[in-house]
Amino acid sequence: MKKIAVIGAVLDEPKEIQKIFNNIISEYSHIIRGRMGLPFESDGISVISLTVLGELDEINSLTGKLGNIPHVSVKTSISKKEIK
Repeated sequence: MKKIAVIGAVLDEPKEIQKIFNNIISEYSHIIRGRMGLPFESDGISVISLTVLGELDEINSLTGKLGNIPHVSVKTSISKKEIK
């Protein structure tokens, strides 16, 4: 069963790691339904929100890969409702 989730990521050094972040995101493009990014250029931070629809294992895998990037903090909120 699929779930809807929101993945929030804060990139503390976006210029250094944005390419790595985007490469991982592209691997999971099949479950990503929306993406919003807010740059805080004067502070050297970017905030990215991803809305995803996928199997729990896929969502957790994406969250784990993003969280393993240096200078990235990630939190995920997953719906309790299952989608067929």
